[in-house]
Amino acid sequence: MRVTPRVLSFDLDDTLWACHEVIERAEQALHDWLQRHYPRIPAEYDRAAMRDVRRQMAEARPALGADLTALRRESLAWHAERAGYDRALAEEGVAVFLRERQRVTPFADVRPALEALARDYPLVALTNGNADIRRTELGHLFRHTFSAADVGAAKPDPALFRAACDALGVRTAELVHIGDDPLRDVHGARRFGARTVWVRRAFAPWPDGVGRAHHEIASLTELPPLLAAAAG
Repeated sequence: MRVTPRVLSFDLDDTLWACHEVIERAEQALHDWLQRHYPRIPAEYDRAAMRDVRRQMAEARPALGADLTALRRESLAWHAERAGYDRALAEEGVAVFLRERQRVTPFADVRPALEALARDYPLVALTNGNADIRRTELGHLFRHTFSAADVGAAKPDPALFRAACDALGVRTAELVHIGDDPLRDVHGARRFGARTVWVRRAFAPWPDGVGRAHHEIASLTELPPLLAAAAG
């Protein structure tokens, strides 16, 4: 790293914890709640069919694409109207989903690494989704958190990376972004001008046509010494 890093930004889902199992559990909690209180909805649409509705709605209404909570709320309201219920149920349904959505279990390497890093750097959470780091056991370690809904655009758009720099008053090159997604995290941050660290949790092949990260690690335990070497 040619410029001393001053701020670290982290992707959340699949970087700090496994996302798939969290979403599965949250969607099941919502589906169970609907079965108890609004059974005509799950009688017509199972979880897979409800995902299809959200996907179609996002395609038809691109403005919802950066706000997954708003998308879920609007799709639930659509289901409510179709089944003859009050649209207002969507608000409570989203709350049911989000309560479970924030119940995450960090990977084993995450908390010790973040605790060490937070002593030397301000940490910022950047997410395209609706995970809220403040509602997890890691929340106290982060100075700021921004979602795609907050800035109106999802990674790889530069808006989230710009928000991190603006919040801490640092130059682009002084931001180091850490994430698992080659396109959204690495390509997006590199195009913005930040330094990048790819956390290769899934050991998936690197996609063609996407520039490599400045650094690649298999565990966050590798990050503190990497940054210490850069600062030295």
